[in-house]
Amino acid sequence: MNIKKDSIDELNAVVTVTIEKSDYEERVSNILKDYRRKARFDGFRPGKVPQGLVNKMYRKPVLAEEINKVLAESLSKYLVDEKLNILGEPLPNLEKPVQIDWDNDTEFEFAFDIGLAPNLDFSISEKDKIPYYAISVDKEEVDKQIDRIASRYGSFKEIDQVTENEMVKADLEEVDANGNPVENGVKVEDASISLEFVKDENIKKKFKGLKAGDQLVIDVNKAFENETDRAALLKVDKAKLGEISADFNVKLKSVSKFEKAEVNQELFDKAYGKDSVKSNEEFYQKVEQELKTVFDRNSDYKFRLDAREYYLGKFKQELPSAFLKRWLLHANEGKVTQEQIDKDFDHFTADLKWQLIKGKTIRDQELKIDEPGLLEHAKEAIRQQFVQYYGIGEVPADMLEKYAKESLSREEERNRYVESMNEDLVFDFIKKTVKLDNKEVTLEKFNKLFDKE
Repeated sequence: MNIKKDSIDELNAVVTVTIEKSDYEERVSNILKDYRRKARFDGFRPGKVPQGLVNKMYRKPVLAEEINKVLAESLSKYLVDEKLNILGEPLPNLEKPVQIDWDNDTEFEFAFDIGLAPNLDFSISEKDKIPYYAISVDKEEVDKQIDRIASRYGSFKEIDQVTENEMVKADLEEVDANGNPVENGVKVEDASISLEFVKDENIKKKFKGLKAGDQLVIDVNKAFENETDRAALLKVDKAKLGEISADFNVKLKSVSKFEKAEVNQELFDKAYGKDSVKSNEEFYQKVEQELKTVFDRNSDYKFRLDAREYYLGKFKQELPSAFLKRWLLHANEGKVTQEQIDKDFDHFTADLKWQLIKGKTIRDQELKIDEPGLLEHAKEAIRQQFVQYYGIGEVPADMLEKYAKESLSREEERNRYVESMNEDLVFDFIKKTVKLDNKEVTLEKFNKLFDKE
């Protein structure tokens, strides 16, 4: 076995692997002997097939497979042993295409192009200054959040008549231009119509003052311009809407108005659990603290964006762009074109540069992930999912641990958590090391910061 690296420049090199007979012959021979023991040929007893016949039939495919295995193993080991920080994966060298005579060759040479990561010559220090936008939690924002909570636990209550944007329950029946029922026309019982979403103002006005038992004819095409919404209301396939009359008789069965929940002990218990909050003052403080937690998370998110942009701006080294474009095309063969790669290449290189910055920081600062820390990280991520997707803030600890351990047992998910935790470790190090240019802003001003991006 002979492996050598020829540097083209600081970022590109060619690795040539020469595989000799001694590197593969024993492996190939053992496999063919095993084939002979198991082979079944007409006219021969099991295990008595001539080795020459077995070799004639199977040697070339076995040889090719074993050469590929030896090649992959040796190349991978060489890259690790030589501590070569490569980008992407090695690609076959175009100037030295592989030409093999499997019948006669005993020595095989393979050449690979590799792209090398540049040496980064900067570090994260207290000399760096990055803005940190702290969002103020004022009374107005707390009151808005309390209003949202009251809305979340509100309910519809029946009232006597339509006043504005109530919810109407009604029976619908397709009618002709004269208001007569269409034979075999569409009928819908107990349809729910939110007047808030009726697009035509004139139609909306016709509902005003109506009570249960009252009827009116409306043009559903004008009332509900969105075909998906209209099809859902009429309970028909969207493709059949063109076959249906636009006019429908609407017979009201009930009128309901949405009312927010009252801010009292019942709401406190629904929002936070039985007796967790026992007064208006405690409720206000709880909401305020929750908002602060959310706002702090948003501030950290903005800081991460700014820190990433700051250090990308300090990344002055070149990348092996030609190699990377070729590798992207190869790795995504049939999925992307060269034009798409060229168009998105700046975005790709920005992500790659950030990966290199993170890697250097992790190595330089010896940032480590341990198993207990990874488990806690996974538990917090799963807890946030419960909040985001199900609105559940209090998840039992044993349930969180169970889900987290199951998730970490799956390789792909585990790798995702490791990558996420590494990201957290790097940003935590940046935040405690650099000089923070603290700026307190309102939520409105904070949101406008993203308009500039």
